[in-house]
Amino acid sequence: MNPVLFTQPYFFAEEAEAAAASVRSRWVVGGPRQLEFEKRFAALCGAREAVAASSWTTGAFLVLHAWGIGPGDEVIVPSLTFIASVNVIAHAGAKPVFADIDPRTWNIDPADIEARISPRTKAIIAVDQIGLPCDIDAIKAIAARHGLLVLQDAACSFASKYKDQPAGARCDLAVYSLHARKIVTTGEGGMITTNDSALAERLRQLRHQGMSLSDFARHGMKPTTFESYPEIGYNFRMTDIQAAIGLAQLDRLADILAQRRRVADAYNRRLAGNRLLAPPFVPDNTEPNWQSYMVSVRPDSPMSRNAIMDALHERGIPTRRGVMASHLEPPYRGTGVKLPHTEHASANTLQLPMHPGLSDDQVAQVMDAVDAVTSLAFG
Repeated sequence: MNPVLFTQPYFFAEEAEAAAASVRSRWVVGGPRQLEFEKRFAALCGAREAVAASSWTTGAFLVLHAWGIGPGDEVIVPSLTFIASVNVIAHAGAKPVFADIDPRTWNIDPADIEARISPRTKAIIAVDQIGLPCDIDAIKAIAARHGLLVLQDAACSFASKYKDQPAGARCDLAVYSLHARKIVTTGEGGMITTNDSALAERLRQLRHQGMSLSDFARHGMKPTTFESYPEIGYNFRMTDIQAAIGLAQLDRLADILAQRRRVADAYNRRLAGNRLLAPPFVPDNTEPNWQSYMVSVRPDSPMSRNAIMDALHERGIPTRRGVMASHLEPPYRGTGVKLPHTEHASANTLQLPMHPGLSDDQVAQVMDAVDAVTSLAFG
């Protein structure tokens, strides 16, 4: 049997050639490939503008900075999320305020958001957990009532759909990740999408030390056309090498999504009657990209989540724990917040292997191991 990998990038010769072509061109940062990547990405997300960044974290930080969020401000965020969603608030100097989740979708609970709004609340970071879009319409309605900004953390949800639109399209601003585990990857990287052209231009300047003209724009101008630096910025740029890889990935997006659906459909079928693990819930108005495949331990299971993971490991199946409860991590334990749905989900979920390169035989190998562990658990 071929070893089952938990995840791996879906790369072929085209990605390698795209990177090599960028190197051969000698324009390796802030050039034509980045511009093309931004344009194509924006179109796929139903947005007017896209701004490439070096990561999701730096992109989200630029947004919070541009919004003027800092010390004394509060930003509501789910605790059940990769900790970057929380850390970026701390990086901006603001205070993260944790909200609980809907236990079915593992996404932030809009009702709990409203209960945690204070006079210091300035924004909400609404996370699309494991590629499943959150209920952004309900969250935006709450934000409108209270005069709050909304950043849709679409790190995992590129090419997912919510109410027949691309994830992020129904929010004024979304930030996506291009990390190696994401649907489309540039190794590392991030992308901000918005319909606010003025904000997009400011974000482009901020990512490059506040420079008023990009290197690529200056390239075609007179040598006495000088840039200025109207505000303090950062070095959060994406390279053209990364953008070239991203463009090759966009060319194969339909195949990436089809292969992930194939794996998820097979898992769903095999888990439908499983007594140990429950498949993920998908609301009728959403279409996930299956960035990850997270399952929950059924309430009557005689085995703990960790015991199940160990038993699958013994059978050659790699797994990962479910999404962390960020408020239980050392930097944030002092908040003292109690989030029962978050804490239960974090302790009772695990992720099965998920990537487009999994063969049908490997998917069957995973599920045969799950069946074997289920039989072991129930005798």
